[in-house]
Amino acid sequence: MLEEHLEKIIATYTHRSTEDKFSRAVPMSEIEANEYNLNISRYVNTTTAEAEIDLLEVHTKIKTLEAQAKSATDEHNKFLAELGLPLL
Repeated sequence: MLEEHLEKIIATYTHRSTEDKFSRAVPMSEIEANEYNLNISRYVNTTTAEAEIDLLEVHTKIKTLEAQAKSATDEHNKFLAELGLPLL
């Protein structure tokens, strides 16, 4: 752990500050309601939202790649035919 991380932890504890996805002062009643479970994730949400996927864009890219692959295969097969080799 870097010195700056330790300093941030100590400052947060000392000043009882609240910072999104890092710290939150929790009342004893909430800790009691959670049966004294001190698991951090129970009190501070550290998750980040996943990026949304544009399915239409992905679909379009796949279709384009499939068309390019077919075109390349067709051209390759022309060369194979000229050489008398089996086609793909």
